[in-house]
Amino acid sequence: MKKQLLVMGVTFALVLAGCGPTGTDEKDSTKSEEVAHEDMKDMKDMKDMKDMKDMVHTNDGIVPNGLMKAEDSTYVVGSEAIIQTDHMEGMKGATATIVGAFDTTAYSINYTPTDGSEKVLDHKWVIHEEIENPASAPLEEGTEVTVLANHMKGMEGAKAEIESAEQTTVYMIDYFSTTDGNKVTNHKWVVEDELSEK
Repeated sequence: MKKQLLVMGVTFALVLAGCGPTGTDEKDSTKSEEVAHEDMKDMKDMKDMKDMKDMVHTNDGIVPNGLMKAEDSTYVVGSEAIIQTDHMEGMKGATATIVGAFDTTAYSINYTPTDGSEKVLDHKWVIHEEIENPASAPLEEGTEVTVLANHMKGMEGAKAEIESAEQTTVYMIDYFSTTDGNKVTNHKWVVEDELSEK
């Protein structure tokens, strides 16, 4: 008899447990959705950070063959100027030290990176001497070219089209980022009207 009562008691307890709330309640469900949303946001932030990392220019300081030093540049090597452009985060408003000044044609280009990344639009700047077997400068808008520059990941060897051309003095510069304070060396390139007197 005691054994039968014990079995009935256990069975009754299991039935009651089965009738109780299952899973999470609405409040817990909402909380889970918020956590999932935060996780997605964190993943997007991480992707943005990776994309920004990929945007970091090389700093080898190598000057392409045939590039002529500017004879009468507004900003001479060793002088300082204020950067008025934002090719990269932390650039605008920074103080640039001029490392090199060269007379050439600078191009804004649209190109498809060789590493499979998304197409880059209006990249500034690639210079005439960084294009494979170019015709005479300036190249016309829409001209298809192969890029020799390796300023950014996936750029060297990429197919590109000329978006715009500007015959000007281009500068190689060093500067400290206004966002993280890190030093950027031998940044290629900024053009004359992207700098101002300090």
